[in-house]
Amino acid sequence: MNITIDVSQAVEKSGIKEGIVAVISEHTTCAVYSDEYDHDRTPDGDTFLQADLSDGLEKIFPEQHDWKTYRYPGVVHFSEVESWPNVDSYLPNGDRTMLWNGDAHLRSTLIGGSQIFEVAKGKLQMNGLASIFFADFDRTRERVRKIRVIVLGD
Repeated sequence: MNITIDVSQAVEKSGIKEGIVAVISEHTTCAVYSDEYDHDRTPDGDTFLQADLSDGLEKIFPEQHDWKTYRYPGVVHFSEVESWPNVDSYLPNGDRTMLWNGDAHLRSTLIGGSQIFEVAKGKLQMNGLASIFFADFDRTRERVRKIRVIVLGD
């Protein structure tokens, strides 16, 4: 998801003229990154750079579809999650496969959960076609995702 406009608006609203803006994912299976805005799109609607990134990440960390792909999640982790008061939001109907998201954790670790950008003259400074993207790599279940935008400076 391209979040450049949202971050830019937060910078302008902050009143900070010179400084930095931190864009932080609040989730361990999501990432924030900057890349060129690509005008070409796949038939699915993804930009070519997004599709190429997804293809590359699939080669490095393939999607988890069985118990053998990754060590995570292990038996102790399942036991811990099953003890939580909101267990149904993590394991609907006790389905342990809903935690098969080791690929999402590893992908977000590789890409990174936060980025810092320059603020100058009260504006987000992005070079040319540079854009800020938020990626949710967890495909196990639907949920609301959030980022935190913190503007620091004078």
